[in-house]
Amino acid sequence: HALISVNLSLTVKDVLPSLDARDTAAPVLNALRKEVDNQQIEFVKSPKLLPVHFSSRHYNFKRNQFIFEKAADGQIATFLERKVYWQTRATGGDIWIADETEAQYLETTAHHFSEVAGQLAKQGLWRMERAYLTATDLLMSQSARFEADVKCALEELERKHVFERG
Repeated sequence: HALISVNLSLTVKDVLPSLDARDTAAPVLNALRKEVDNQQIEFVKSPKLLPVHFSSRHYNFKRNQFIFEKAADGQIATFLERKVYWQTRATGGDIWIADETEAQYLETTAHHFSEVAGQLAKQGLWRMERAYLTATDLLMSQSARFEADVKCALEELERKHVFERG
């Protein structure tokens, strides 16, 4: 785990409608997600708060929107496969894919998520009804691939942190 504190710059504060959770939750979560994806947060057991800077580098002033990671359709497909696999494994049942926070992070829309999911449904990875996906045995039988991805990512992360520690 990592205890964090989010440092909000005045520039970003000025572009937010308010500091209420409904206005800040998605961009703050996505800023944290980007720091994790860029391996800037080390998950350790420590009582110290790790400062994460939420600044204007996450905001496009020309388009008046937050930006994080522009994902191609292939990356969105991989994201959806992993999301559906791991959430099915953890909780079972239908998986909701129309999450605006995730769409914001990947710089797409919930509608585009549905389009990509529909293409993968034709391959038999899941059944799709509206914005809900139900994993099929075909997707769940690929556990070795998903487990290998996790193992590889954790090894890479550990190598980075060992290097940084000296």
